[in-house]
Amino acid sequence: MDKVVASAADAVADIGDGASLSVGGFGLCGVPAVLISALHERGAAGLTVVSNNCGLDGRGLGQLLAAGRIARAMGSYVGANKEFARQYLAGEIEVELMPQGTLAERLRAGGAGIAAFFTPAGVGTMVADGGLPWRYAPDGTVAVASPAKEVREFGGREYVLEEGITTDFALVRAAVGDRHGNLVFAKAARNFNPLAAMAGRVTLAEVERLVEPGEIDPDSVHLPGVFVQRVVELTPGQAADKPIETRTLRGGGGA
Repeated sequence: MDKVVASAADAVADIGDGASLSVGGFGLCGVPAVLISALHERGAAGLTVVSNNCGLDGRGLGQLLAAGRIARAMGSYVGANKEFARQYLAGEIEVELMPQGTLAERLRAGGAGIAAFFTPAGVGTMVADGGLPWRYAPDGTVAVASPAKEVREFGGREYVLEEGITTDFALVRAAVGDRHGNLVFAKAARNFNPLAAMAGRVTLAEVERLVEPGEIDPDSVHLPGVFVQRVVELTPGQAADKPIETRTLRGGGGA
């Protein structure tokens, strides 16, 4: 089945208000920036976004955030996104933070059809006991807090129950993809992309290089095409647009 669509705008055309999205990337690495920009242009609002973080100010998911399109964010890192922190503390957005490994496994479990799992991460903290601020009121009080979760003992150690995550759509970016949706990710850009793709009921992948079926060695496939419904081929300019989140230069001389 040829899953290539003509444009990013066509790929996101049926993402409407109130949709839930799992989005790959970490900071600005492996972020499906072209699909996010197309969704921004489409104007969908009231979105629930599941991603490690919400991008940077004006980049990646930061575009949707700045436009007030995200109603709820689930992730593990606020990072240096000042607008994200401002909206959260002002009570303009609901935020569910969780351990990074828990986020990864919740996405993978959802994609694998696993309803829930037990993990030791978060036991003895508000992650398990409840009370984490999900939404603040304008006066700074907690309007919505996280509920307590089930904790059980296995082999003399306590574990907390975490639910798998599935979303209406997934947006991911790959280095190479074929027309059947098989994807290969480049180094650190692999991060959350395969997991986010698995969790989406409809997965959209932007690929830097499109190849024909059979050109990717089966042993090199990071995500099989069964998880991908739409493929968007990027232009050379779009593929090369990879901003650096924090540029650090080493000074001359000295060890």
